[in-house]
Amino acid sequence: MVCCPDRSVAGTPAETPAPTLDARHDRFYGHAMRIESSVTSVSWIPSEAIAGLAKMPFEAGILHYDEPPPDAIEDLEPLRVADRFRFANELRAYIEVEDDDDGRRRIVGFAHLGGGHIGVTRVRVAGREVTFAAFRLPDLRPEPELGDGWVRFVQTTGGRTGVPAPHRVVHPPYVQYNAPVVWTTLALTIHADGHSEHEVVGASPFPRSWIYDHERKVVAKTGLLDMKQWSRHAFGRHTPWGETDSPALVTEVETALERELSTRIMRGGAKPAIRKVNKGKALVEQGEPGDTVFLLLDGVIVAEVDGELVAELGPGAVLGERAVLEGGVRTATLRASTRCKVAVASGEQLDPAALAELSAGHRREEDGAGVSPAGQSA
Repeated sequence: MVCCPDRSVAGTPAETPAPTLDARHDRFYGHAMRIESSVTSVSWIPSEAIAGLAKMPFEAGILHYDEPPPDAIEDLEPLRVADRFRFANELRAYIEVEDDDDGRRRIVGFAHLGGGHIGVTRVRVAGREVTFAAFRLPDLRPEPELGDGWVRFVQTTGGRTGVPAPHRVVHPPYVQYNAPVVWTTLALTIHADGHSEHEVVGASPFPRSWIYDHERKVVAKTGLLDMKQWSRHAFGRHTPWGETDSPALVTEVETALERELSTRIMRGGAKPAIRKVNKGKALVEQGEPGDTVFLLLDGVIVAEVDGELVAELGPGAVLGERAVLEGGVRTATLRASTRCKVAVASGEQLDPAALAELSAGHRREEDGAGVSPAGQSA
């Protein structure tokens, strides 16, 4: 978060400010304190997100999966030029406050900044690369909501790729050639005392989105992908530009160590087996033998010890290391809270020191209050 009395805001695109409390807000810039904050989503296609016939052009090298975005972002434009994401929603905003005679801060102005960013689609055919410009839809910005000492901003951005994508739909003419729409809807509330909070209000069921806070660090991600639902329904009135948004299932982000281990599991040698777990079913049961480690690729899993919920885990979490380290017995039941997809790897292919470090981190979180995102790992 940045506070500054100057009217200019470095590094933000020039856009028309949203309405303020007073049409004469210019007079306050010389005296008021500006409080600026942001929340950003970066959306990308991980390799595990594509299934069935849709994988064929990716496996053939015609289309490409995306590398995970960085843990922190300074500038979205270099990432867009490098084709590191499909689209991004950068919600930036500020409020301006002055102190009343009684010492209370009064909001005297506010404005929206930032906006949407959309990438291109690169297709390789016969050794040549063809670039298709994506179609960006207009950003949606409802009137900011003013409360007692706070302002809430909401922004929807998105669009569709420029590559035709023939697929079946459930209504006439039963075949759709335009690509489905992708989007995220973010909310940002800035308070007069200087703090802010963000929310992922909605998102298309595909692709994956990482969420970055006002310090531009990744703090959360959308936890469940549904390419089939997206490809059949994300058109027209089934989007925020029509009549509806889709609620987003958001989970906390995995640790840097888990990201390192996930790379070893997926690309470090033997190809892992991929398992699907239906909602409500157990991946493993407490007390049963086990010598494998799991990487949660999609969905949400809860950990239960003696029937009590102790943790909720999202995509990117590495699970099951304690059984590998502690005698081959599962210490918790891992149950699918949603439909899930997991990669299964032998504990022998992973560094024991790294697993021990992961387990120690899980134990520290287990000792904390409440349900942790990775407090118990079977």
